[in-house]
Amino acid sequence: MVEAHWDARGSEASVRTRLIGALAALVSAAIHLYLWFDGVKDQGTVGALFVVNVLAGVVIAALLLWRHWIPLFLLAGFGASTLGAFLIATTSGLFGIHTGWSWYAWLAAASEVVAVICGVYAAVDEGYLTPSSRSHPGPQPQ
Repeated sequence: MVEAHWDARGSEASVRTRLIGALAALVSAAIHLYLWFDGVKDQGTVGALFVVNVLAGVVIAALLLWRHWIPLFLLAGFGASTLGAFLIATTSGLFGIHTGWSWYAWLAAASEVVAVICGVYAAVDEGYLTPSSRSHPGPQPQ
């Protein structure tokens, strides 16, 4: 069981949400690395963007250990932008590349949805998206 000992501002649920979000980012990164080795590396711009996705997923997962709103913002943005790019690639194509839904595509899409949900949920739970956070940055002790 994960124990929340960061500080009095966050709940145990927030710590768990960050861990689940980190796992989601790592799953997405691992799938993109697998696909890169499976042939995406030869697809020009898309191949390079897969490498960026792998690196970003690993870095964001590590940054989630930092008790700040920035990693949560990055996690939600990572999930949304990666899922958005995939949806574009399955419909009209992305940089001339069209793709379809496979087991790894479903798994990656699910991990990206989880990343967005975790980023937003933790930001709300930690007080970064509440009205009082505009005048006082970060969560307030209770």
